[in-house]
Amino acid sequence: MTGREAGGGRREAKGNTSRLPPLAFHLPSGGVTVPHVAAGSEARSGTACALALAVLLMCVLGGCAARATRTMEVTAYCGCSECAEWERGSWKYLKLDFWHRYVSKGPRKGEVYTGETASGSKPHEPRPGLVSIDSLTHPWMIPIRLVFPWLWFPRDGTVAADTRYYRFGTKMYVPGYGPGVVEDRGGAIKGPDRIDVFFDSHSDALEWGRRHVAVEIER
Repeated sequence: MTGREAGGGRREAKGNTSRLPPLAFHLPSGGVTVPHVAAGSEARSGTACALALAVLLMCVLGGCAARATRTMEVTAYCGCSECAEWERGSWKYLKLDFWHRYVSKGPRKGEVYTGETASGSKPHEPRPGLVSIDSLTHPWMIPIRLVFPWLWFPRDGTVAADTRYYRFGTKMYVPGYGPGVVEDRGGAIKGPDRIDVFFDSHSDALEWGRRHVAVEIER
């Protein structure tokens, strides 16, 4: 800043001292600009904005919905013929149509097996997404998630539950499994304390076994 510009600034500040707004800038003789903030409504407004921002962050990171915790018996299943109860080919065609899959048990026995859940969706495991704690604990997964765009976004896993207690779309968090959403039913899944979680492989489902864990349920 030149001496002329500094001097002009000082003259303007002195000439308008009586009409200074609450937030003003005074230029002392040394030529350094020092902000002068008046206490009052501006301070209260800043505090309110900070509180609103904190509440917004809590809603985004922790979720605004109320959650209840319930100890449940959690088993696992996959899409194999043993877990999903289907078989290849129909005896109607002497099993020659082995590329088709049919329901092998229950009231729908003999019908074509589609692989869909009771709600009409395709079952899947939870997916953490690119920006996640899992990417920090498993950094070798970051290049893979960068290559395949569908791995960028998180996705809840499929949970089978008794829909008399938990309707389709109910979100849950199962420790050791991750976030899930109720999308399926099961013949052995009865009552409010029993759920089944989906895995892509039969070996992972067997490894899970049968566990009793504290499940968080979004209400």
